[in-house]
Formats: sequence, C-alpha cells, structure tokens
Amino acid sequence: MNLRIFTEPQMGATYDDLVAVARRAEETGFDAFFRSDHYLTMGGDGLPGPTDAWLTLAGLARETERIRLGTLMSAATFRLPGPLAISVAQVDQMSGGRVELGIGAGWFEAEHTAYGIPFPELGERFDRYEEQVAVITGLWGTPPGDTFDFEGRHYRLSDSPALPKPVQDGGIPVIVGGKGRARTPRLAARYAAEFNVPFETAEENGRLFAGVRQACEEAGRDASSMIYSSALTVAVGRDDVEVSRRLDAIGYDLEGIRRQGVAGTPGEVVDQLGRYAEAGAQRFYLQVLDLADLDHLDLVAAEVAPQLD
Repeated sequence: MNLRIFTEPQMGATYDDLVAVARRAEETGFDAFFRSDHYLTMGGDGLPGPTDAWLTLAGLARETERIRLGTLMSAATFRLPGPLAISVAQVDQMSGGRVELGIGAGWFEAEHTAYGIPFPELGERFDRYEEQVAVITGLWGTPPGDTFDFEGRHYRLSDSPALPKPVQDGGIPVIVGGKGRARTPRLAARYAAEFNVPFETAEENGRLFAGVRQACEEAGRDASSMIYSSALTVAVGRDDVEVSRRLDAIGYDLEGIRRQGVAGTPGEVVDQLGRYAEAGAQRFYLQVLDLADLDHLDLVAAEVAPQLD
C-alpha cells in the first residue's frame, strides 16, 4: 500500500507553491505527486489563477528526482489526443520515466464556458474520451518505424509516425476512474493500469472495484493485474485541536470530510484507511487542500505512512 499526494491548484496556487509541495512530498517519502487538471476554481477567488497541468508537470520533472508525477484527471475535452500523447511522452522523457496519465471525460461545464472550450453532452464526451484513450495508447504502443492509423467517429489519424515514445519500461501507466457502472469499468479493463475511485465511502469503493474486476474477467484480463486506488481528502492532526485547525483552514467539518475522505489523529486515520484497504484499495491519493501547510505532509509521512507498511 502506498501513499500519494494529490493537489487542486485551481483553488489557488502558484507554480512555486507546487514545487514546494512536490519537493516536500519527495523528501518525506511519498510515492507520487499528482495534481488536478482544471482551469477554474470551485470556490473562493482562485487567485492567482490556474496553472496548466502538463506545463506544471514538465517543470516538476526537472525539479524532482524520484517521485512519480501525474494527473487526476486530465480532461479529454481540453486537448486533442495526438498532441496530448506527445506532451505526456515528452514529460516522461524529461522525468526519466516517472509519469502517469490519469484521464477522464471532463465534467466541469463552467470552466469550459469560462475559457471557450467546447462542452458536448455527456454521451458525446464519453465517446470522445474512449476514442482518446484508444488513440493515446495506440500511438505509444506502435513499434518504432511503424505508423499508426485510427478511424473513429470524432478522431481520425493517418500515417502517424507515433512519436515520441515514452521511456519508462512497460510504457506510461494510464489511470481510469470514476463512478460509472458500465462503460467506465469496460474502458478500464481494456486500457488502464489503474482504476481510481474519487471521494467515496469505503463501501462504495468496494462496490466499484468489484465492477471493474468483473469487467476484467469478461474481457479475459487477470483482474489482479489492475491497481485499485482511492482518492480521499485528508486532514490529520496530532490532537483534536490540530485536526480542527486543519479542517477550518480548508472549510470542512469532521463529519463532512469523512464522507469523502479521512480525518483525525494519526491512529484514527490509519484505522479509516484500513477500512478502504479491506474494501480493496491498494493505493491512496491524499488530497491536500492547504498547500502552504507543509507540516501536514511531514506528519502524515512520519506517523501515518509507517503504520500502513
């Protein structure tokens, strides 16, 4: 079981803020630094404004050494699949093979409206998403010297040199996630190295993991070849006073955060994560919302992570 740090920079963060969090996460032993891919805050003023996910990760690829880097989730509505495949493969090269691509259909209509990005109806968004994953993995998986063709409803590629290639062994892991009961599990079973459930109870994680396992079996894939992960908001304190301070800083109460995450003293959080592990979670993305509170990362690394080994 490993712990990853997950950030939401659209809520208000500079690139320098993200560098500080990524470096501290690396120094304290976390497995990865991930960030959302959003262009608009969901609350507050969002100052100083959004940072682009893959520009950020390109910078962090050169400013970190060990920690893995990725998105939860890049929106298929934001970029064409060919250029996205190029960008992610280049960041993989820049990082020495430490990149992972979480990709989803896109859901936040207001950010599309705010920045002039088309926002089709859900069915079309998912159709485009499915084609994007097929294109991206197809480009990366085409042997050097061969070309790649794709004929879809929304995307068509002809005689693509399918370059550049990722550098990490086995290629860039693709993460598929969400709460869909039919198309999402099938897409994960076909293309994903990892399936992620965002901000749900342990019980719901277990139900969604089971659906993906069933989809793997129906597709003839070994369900154990998939990594099952949970994204959870986190607030840990040495005592109740520190827990309350951290909750106040991010605008949550204890009951509210525990509906979509974990909170409390280190021992309490270990117990809560244990329930997710019993439901099948093998990896946790801990969503830290106060990016100035680096001591929070230190506490989780020192007093939570060792109890999960």
